[in-house]
Amino acid sequence: MTLRYLGNSPYCAANSLSVIFGEAGPGAPMIEVASGSPFGFSIGQVDGGHRRGFPDHEIEEIVFFSSPRWSPDFGLARSLDVLGWDCDRIHSSAEEAVAALRRASHDAPVLVGPLEMGLLPYFPGLGQAVGADHVLVGLGVEGDLLRAHDVIGWPFVTISLDDLLAAWQGDTFAYETEAYQVRAGFRQARPVATEEAVRRSMETAIHLLEAPEIAPAAQRAAELVEAGLTNMQYKYLVEFQVQAGARRLADAAVLFHDAGATASGAILEQQAKLVGSLQLLLMKHDDAATASVFRELGPTYGELLDALRKES
Repeated sequence: MTLRYLGNSPYCAANSLSVIFGEAGPGAPMIEVASGSPFGFSIGQVDGGHRRGFPDHEIEEIVFFSSPRWSPDFGLARSLDVLGWDCDRIHSSAEEAVAALRRASHDAPVLVGPLEMGLLPYFPGLGQAVGADHVLVGLGVEGDLLRAHDVIGWPFVTISLDDLLAAWQGDTFAYETEAYQVRAGFRQARPVATEEAVRRSMETAIHLLEAPEIAPAAQRAAELVEAGLTNMQYKYLVEFQVQAGARRLADAAVLFHDAGATASGAILEQQAKLVGSLQLLLMKHDDAATASVFRELGPTYGELLDALRKES
């Protein structure tokens, strides 16, 4: 079985929840796997032209290493349910959201988002919407500034409330979501053993892998590569999707294998290696080899579904 990976990865929701849960939490890998994010493959529709300021909107097809049935909102809700945690979700208005931020503290942190990463002014090199969703751990308001932990790498960062609200509209992503979401009042409703959390994560995986669009999406990804990726399609892959996809699969492989689902764990490790191999191929612009990897991935999702049904 694979050596467990520890290190950088775009686990913003899982790492943020780990900060909030503290020692009572199961750690970011279990949180991420419980969300269902590793299981599946899809092509999302992103309005790239609008984000680049062009008057004629261009709808671009973006590769996601997750099920078409999955979204970050689904993942957050599923993680909390599987792991036995509750919280209060506020999403009605900007005024109520800011009021919730003002009630936050180091002892009562809140989860803020999804936010448009490109509109967070402390991020270097962005400055415009890029369709990337992000969350922060809110620690309270100081004057007109939110103090927060950004788990990508900025502890105790600040952002003005005006800038935060501009990034908090929820209208730039490849999935539908609500603006001004805050999750507060986190509390552990019941203790959940790792074995139970993994078992319920396997149930989630089966549901997500049953989406009939998965295998055709992998084939479509190969065709997109062969036709020539746009700048947005390419950047999504090399700057986020490959990292996130390989890490999620690697974590799922270890957790499932350790829980006794060895066949499922082996397939997940195979998928992690295939996705991980894409980074070099994409950076070298080896389109033929990249397309071949996507085609090799396609049938593994059905194989994983069969294995999970037998082992769950």
